[in-house]
Amino acid sequence: MSNFEGCQLPGVPKFSDGPAEEVDRSLLKRIKRSLAVPWNRYAKKWLKQAYYASLRMRGTSPLQFAAQDFAPALPFSEGDLVRVRSREEIQSTLDPFKELKGCAFLPEMYEYCGTRQRVFKSMRTFMDERDYKLKKVRGVILLENVFCHGAPTFGACDRCCLLFWREEWLERVSS
Repeated sequence: MSNFEGCQLPGVPKFSDGPAEEVDRSLLKRIKRSLAVPWNRYAKKWLKQAYYASLRMRGTSPLQFAAQDFAPALPFSEGDLVRVRSREEIQSTLDPFKELKGCAFLPEMYEYCGTRQRVFKSMRTFMDERDYKLKKVRGVILLENVFCHGAPTFGACDRCCLLFWREEWLERVSS
């Protein structure tokens, strides 16, 4: 493993006090939690590969055309004022997995549709906590004070991660 000096991620298992107590103990939530890792790691991965292979065989998808129409002419910069596109515009760019170019559009992101936000940063790299590797990314934007509040299956999370936004879901507005 690499030297992670200056990064807290590898230490998380050491400084945590163990799993949090489950707030919702319903049978359905427990089943969803137990299936989340195998579903995301294996089943969903296989389904995505099959879906995209079928698209390649048929040619360009209409989703790609919608996303191309929304791509900004100039890249977004820190401090730019943007409007999050409407629910319908964003949905027109999503595949059956609710993703655009691998970036998921989460249900909690709909509350920001139609709102004005300020660009915090245009991402170039990020640390993937699943494998502790630094990954390159293009066209992903972070907005100021727009945070994730946790996954419905797992519950609330106090970490306050910034949500990832595809540039196609945003449009520049003048101040």
